[in-house]
Amino acid sequence: MLAVTSPGFVVFAALLVGLWYWCAPPHRWQLMLAASALFYLSLDWQGFLILLVDAAVVWLCALQKKRGWFALGLAAALAPLLLLKYYVAAAGGLQAMFGLRLWQPEILQPLGVGYFTLQIVSYLVDAHRGAIPPEKNFARVLCYTSFFLSITQGPFNRYGELMPQLDNPTRWDSRRVWNGAMRCFWGYFKKVVVADRAAVVVSAAFSNPAALDRSQLLLGTVLYSFQLYADFSGYTDIVLGVGEALDLSLPENFRQPFLSATVKELWSRWHISLSRWLKDYVYIPLGGSRCRPWRRDANLIATFLVSGIWHGAGLTYLLWGFLHGAFQALENHLPWRRAITKGWARLVGIAGTFSIFVFTFTIFRASSLSNAAAYFSGILHNSGHDVFSNYWELGLTTRQEQIFLFAGLAILIAGDLLQERGISLRKKIMEAPWPLRWAAYETALLAFLFMGRFLGGGGFLYARY
Repeated sequence: MLAVTSPGFVVFAALLVGLWYWCAPPHRWQLMLAASALFYLSLDWQGFLILLVDAAVVWLCALQKKRGWFALGLAAALAPLLLLKYYVAAAGGLQAMFGLRLWQPEILQPLGVGYFTLQIVSYLVDAHRGAIPPEKNFARVLCYTSFFLSITQGPFNRYGELMPQLDNPTRWDSRRVWNGAMRCFWGYFKKVVVADRAAVVVSAAFSNPAALDRSQLLLGTVLYSFQLYADFSGYTDIVLGVGEALDLSLPENFRQPFLSATVKELWSRWHISLSRWLKDYVYIPLGGSRCRPWRRDANLIATFLVSGIWHGAGLTYLLWGFLHGAFQALENHLPWRRAITKGWARLVGIAGTFSIFVFTFTIFRASSLSNAAAYFSGILHNSGHDVFSNYWELGLTTRQEQIFLFAGLAILIAGDLLQERGISLRKKIMEAPWPLRWAAYETALLAFLFMGRFLGGGGFLYARY
């Protein structure tokens, strides 16, 4: 098993980095294809067969010039997502509500289906538009589609940006490789110290909102926002760190999103590669912002409804997407939408945007609309203030666990504040004299081993989408 959370992945990535610089540049894309196939097959061999067939059909259709072939390729690209994700959910719901017996395939969802679907769609559309020439070598299209650093959680790559990099004649650079390793370490810190420990409290809060008081429920929903951020951005740091060691420039996915002053700004900082994909392949084709205000608002809402549907077939995702589109449409009509992003007023904007994030992602996290309603009802009506005293009610085993949770959050927030001010700790550590540099390494490693929650942690949250 080569899951990113496993020690085997660290060994796998280290071996790949070594082989990468030993391999001749013209053959590196073949090495990447072999590595990606090994990675995917170790986790989901059935899903890899679906990916293989999907990529082959799209590759053939992209080589043709007629519009009918483009339509066929688009249908083939979207088929795994529509059939194995949404159809199965819809069939199960119809059977539960009306007793209808509909065919449901046994393979419910291939690994990374949401990610390789959007990537192969972007390749097909870019080739159809003439932005890139259709690739004649199927193996290169398969390499792009199965790229292991993006296949489970992104970031979304573009064929014309990724594949040329695999051919670049780069050489070993110890400083660059070490920088990549430090970024990987920061990603694992976010996951093991912050996200996995916050997950315990979040699960306890959402599983039975009626059993907890208002303060505990507020902590639970705020912690879910930080859990999701630490988990998702932690994965991104790991894969971008490996990419940096390979001298691959992969798209950034996060840029201190909780320091956004508007919802529009939030989506330029959160899941950036998905926002870019939605803008280029949904929002702009719908008409973008070069139209009447009502049409622009409708385009925004439609784009985020697509985002909600991409995340899942449940009504919670649909409502979440609608709300994010509606909030951005509303912002376009507020007279103080620019003033709120400057000076001291920006602090008000940051607080308001974070509140919107927490509110909407509570719906996103809930198992159903009724679960979300019960959670909000508990925040409004459940009395009490035991959030800092009765830690065991939140699933934490000791007071030390609670301290580690808040300490990890403080480190995460401090790191984002430094990044926002343009201060790179990695750069400062690399430029420090070697005694200070190694003291920093040892301190960070000891803190990681001491604070990490290494037992009971699950996979990455966005791997399910």
